Amino acid sequence: AERGIPALAIDVTPYAVSLARSSGALALQRDVFGYLPGTGRWATVLLADGNIGIGGDPAVLLRRSRGLLKPGGTIVAEIEPPGAQLRREQVRLRTPDRSGAWFPWAWVGVDQIAAMADSSALQVARVWADAGRWFTELRRCPGRPGRAPG
Repeated sequence: AERGIPALAIDVTPYAVSLARSSGALALQRDVFGYLPGTGRWATVLLADGNIGIGGDPAVLLRRSRGLLKPGGTIVAEIEPPGAQLRREQVRLRTPDRSGAWFPWAWVGVDQIAAMADSSALQVARVWADAGRWFTELRRCPGRPGRAPG
């Protein structure tokens, strides 16, 4: 947003939305699987900090994210390093004062991302590491609608 690129942050937690807004970002408290403005017109979906795991089924999230993209759009996601296994668990957020409700989460490694992308009508454009973290850029496959989420 600081560079003049339209950006929208979404999160289900009020604290995360408040934090984003306090930094000057346009942010909505929404579920990624619910209604989002501009569906089908997004240039990029960013799934940072392991957020490819939202909902516990990364393929479903990738299909949903693909549906948000305009033709030629990309998904940039943080993934686990080579050798890491696909993992699904129930997790919860904890602070010193309290623990939140349990929710499904998943972790996807470099070794699984190509097959997962293909099943979501996406293709891996690149994979790279930076400062010990791993990332991938996925592109919409032209002419492939992908499967419906769920």
